[in-house]
Amino acid sequence: MRLLLDTCTFLWLAGDPSRISEAARAAIDEPSNTLYLSDVSVWEMVLKNAAGKLPLPQKPRKWIPKQTAFFQIERVPIEPDALFRSGELPRLHAVPFDRLLCAQAIAEPFHVVTPDASIRLLGASCIW
Repeated sequence: MRLLLDTCTFLWLAGDPSRISEAARAAIDEPSNTLYLSDVSVWEMVLKNAAGKLPLPQKPRKWIPKQTAFFQIERVPIEPDALFRSGELPRLHAVPFDRLLCAQAIAEPFHVVTPDASIRLLGASCIW
């Protein structure tokens, strides 16, 4: 399976794995599954860190690549189709980062590893 980590899931994997559900942990630990992190999540972490809302052990430019390499997480770039699709999704959830992540998950497709039920409401397949 192709697993797209939500921002909070990535942060918990790297810093507090006890917050990840058993089902999500089993999927992450399954060797046949591939882990992905979207540029959307990187952008979200960078902006929140710069605003003082997300403290990280190091600068995002250094810490995020270190964690993605350690956990063997592949990158998902933001493609124009996902940008268009994010605007076409139902207006059930207004957070742009989540809408874009969901659009990527639907287009690729990925299973999103997230506790956020609104991602499922927007139409993405989710694991938690």
